[in-house]
Amino acid sequence: MKTTFLFFLILSFLFLVVALAGNFNQDFDITWGDGRAKILENGQLMTLSLDKASGSGFRSKNQYLFGKIDLKIKLVPGNSAGTVTTYYLSSIGSSHDEIDFEFLGNLSGDPYILHTNVFTQGKGDREQQFYLWFDPTKDFHTYSILWNPQSIIFSVDGTPIRQFKNMESSGIPYPKSQPMWIYSSLWNADDWATRGGLVKTDWTKAPFIASYTNFNAQACVWSSTSTSSCNSTTQNSWLSENLDMTGQSRIKWVQNNYMIYNYCNDIKRFPQGFPRECSLN
Repeated sequence: MKTTFLFFLILSFLFLVVALAGNFNQDFDITWGDGRAKILENGQLMTLSLDKASGSGFRSKNQYLFGKIDLKIKLVPGNSAGTVTTYYLSSIGSSHDEIDFEFLGNLSGDPYILHTNVFTQGKGDREQQFYLWFDPTKDFHTYSILWNPQSIIFSVDGTPIRQFKNMESSGIPYPKSQPMWIYSSLWNADDWATRGGLVKTDWTKAPFIASYTNFNAQACVWSSTSTSSCNSTTQNSWLSENLDMTGQSRIKWVQNNYMIYNYCNDIKRFPQGFPRECSLN
């Protein structure tokens, strides 16, 4: 009896662990935009559009509790000042967890700013910002989030750019119990997005379009009937993946050459002392 129960318990957990090779029709719902979001090429391509009346967005059909998520994005070309393209994981509620990629548009010829943040139990304020070492509007590039019990790693084309470690043993909350949806949106934020709001959106350039392809999720899909997380019985390598020496070297290269803002260095913002994770991470 115990053996049979254990078998079905393990089988149910394994059912939750999936590797999804993307089809936008199957994996996502368009959530807003009144026709401005489009799924094309038999589900292999998604586009979001922004004009003066509205932006647009989509959300995954599934929620995930840990995963390795890849998505290829081609950002708004030309004068994208004032626009923000987002790609993030988030739960809901005032104590939500969230893992953010945000791409802040700029004037033609000026670089995009890649903005990252991590929220735990409703608290964010952990911004790091980067320039990219390529033009993200010319072609698709892969933006990845690895979220497992040990750490969160942000990567661009396989190059890690940021790591947020699990530091619960030091009293710092870590997202581990709230399942998250995958979201993306394209919207107008010209009150802050480009040079602090000094540069406004040029609506003569609308519609602004961002494109998405090659969604892939190696992840634990959350089921409302589950009573514990699926990582307890699975052997997927991403569940224990961490930065090796090469990864640590690459993340240092990015942060030394392309990081333009780190909340852990912002003395004016934290005159009473930096957040505790800054000395530990």
